Amino acid sequence: MMTICQGKTVAITYTLTLDDGQVVDSNVEDEPLSYVQGEEQLIFGLEQALEGKQAGDSMKVSIQPEEGYGTVNEEALIEVPVDQLPEEGRQPGAMLTAVGPQGQEIQGVVKALNETTATVDFNHPLAGEVLHFDVTIVSVA
Repeated sequence: MMTICQGKTVAITYTLTLDDGQVVDSNVEDEPLSYVQGEEQLIFGLEQALEGKQAGDSMKVSIQPEEGYGTVNEEALIEVPVDQLPEEGRQPGAMLTAVGPQGQEIQGVVKALNETTATVDFNHPLAGEVLHFDVTIVSVA
């Protein structure tokens, strides 16, 4: 049986939950996720945890923020004048798209709002979260 190592194409099914038990993502009822081990197509911690496993193996693994989507970066919390926001973006929880320093699109969420400014969080939505994966390895090729 092949084991997961650098360059192998791997297919997995998974369920991702947070500390509070909330299911964030799952492909258990869908097609397996395929990726190539070592090409950074998965978050670092999950890829590391899968190393050496085989098709048919199942595992539960908790990934700390540093090996997942990172810790919350306070510099990614930006104060924006409310009048620069679109009308539909002037409420807590609203999703916004902005242009980043290299011209890339970045997503933000309005976290707080007062009469003149909004605090927009450009961290990844799962930054600072411990990620709990329940994974089954479908194939290794």
